[in-house]
Amino acid sequence: MLRKLKEWIKNRKRVIAMTTTEAIKSANVTLIDVREPYELETDGVVPNAINIPLGEVPAKMDEIQQLDTPIVVFCRSGQRSATAAQFLQQNGVENIYNGGGFEDVLAVLEAK
Repeated sequence: MLRKLKEWIKNRKRVIAMTTTEAIKSANVTLIDVREPYELETDGVVPNAINIPLGEVPAKMDEIQQLDTPIVVFCRSGQRSATAAQFLQQNGVENIYNGGGFEDVLAVLEAK
């Protein structure tokens, strides 16, 4: 009995959620900026982020669901990204994180 328990513990898959900071720093993360294009022009961009404005997220669900990486959504202050993250989770997207504001995401990336 003890041997079986030890073997089960050894072979079971462990699912350990990462923090948002760890997700942002992950080498295979997908960063999705849900701000409007004009905001990127006026406020700045996060390198390697994909711009999908919040209003376009439902239309891009198939594309987003195909991503096999941690996904971090962010915006200007974190409110729209919270809405996007909640919508994505409710529609079956796993491994999704609300990165908050784009300046927060930039700060984490620059702290690498």
